[in-house]
Amino acid sequence: MSTERWFQFMATPEANPSEPLVRNVSDTARWVAVYRAMESERPDALFHDAYARRLAGERGEQIAAAAPFHTKHAWTMISRTLLIDELVEQGVAGGCDMVINCAAGLDTRPYRMPLPATLRWVEVDLPGILDYKEEILKDAVPVCRLERFRCDLADGDARRELFARLGGEARRALVITEGLLIYLTPEDVTQFARDLAAQPVFHDWVFDLAAPGLLRMMTRQGVNEPNRQTAPFKFAPAEGTAYFEPFGWRTVSVQPLSKAAARYKRLPGSLRIAAWFPARHPGNGRRPWSGVCHLRRASGVS
Repeated sequence: MSTERWFQFMATPEANPSEPLVRNVSDTARWVAVYRAMESERPDALFHDAYARRLAGERGEQIAAAAPFHTKHAWTMISRTLLIDELVEQGVAGGCDMVINCAAGLDTRPYRMPLPATLRWVEVDLPGILDYKEEILKDAVPVCRLERFRCDLADGDARRELFARLGGEARRALVITEGLLIYLTPEDVTQFARDLAAQPVFHDWVFDLAAPGLLRMMTRQGVNEPNRQTAPFKFAPAEGTAYFEPFGWRTVSVQPLSKAAARYKRLPGSLRIAAWFPARHPGNGRRPWSGVCHLRRASGVS
């Protein structure tokens, strides 16, 4: 994996005119927090994140405002959030005793979800973003056993050491990489998948995935304009979750965001035809598809 840090974070609260709005991948966490705040403030909100607006800060608002038609794309982030919420609930109900949120960013699930107090929730990210998050949430109380590990996940040795430690302390772990893979190269994703599969107790892996057609569409529409130079989109395998099979994983479920948004009543009317598309990832990758995927460690992986 590249030695370049994925998420180098500078906790500058306001944008400096001399630097780009999105300085690195970590700044996109502020962007996503804006969408969680928007949903939380609706009268018919599907979840309530009491901290999202504070975590986003002024920079998050500026990043969101710089994205063309950013309010029209809120449904994608809301649907992704809700689908992962549901998979976490299912994992805990199925015996998961540890959730490992890699590149956790500004996620607040340990504070807002109805999780058992005995659940061990582990957040992994770089010191800068975790320091910023802890300062904002210093008076907040998580509902479960929350731990944070400051680790540069681009450092292969450090990553594998942490995974081995956590793998030795859990019976059944669920790993989340929300909003991460799209920023990595295929080589980075391959090694990351192998390192996860090397831990026998890492049973489940949940992440969002995009098709090449979506990346092309977002580029044409300028959706990724705020982060095009500093945090470009890279990973969108045409083969979908089949990409991960050689590295020790099998597909449990693939849920398109468009269908989820229609179910949650968040899909804009102009896009409802998208909910008619096949439920599985299109193998040719031409369609502007994205979804949340649940993979399980394949038996016999050594």
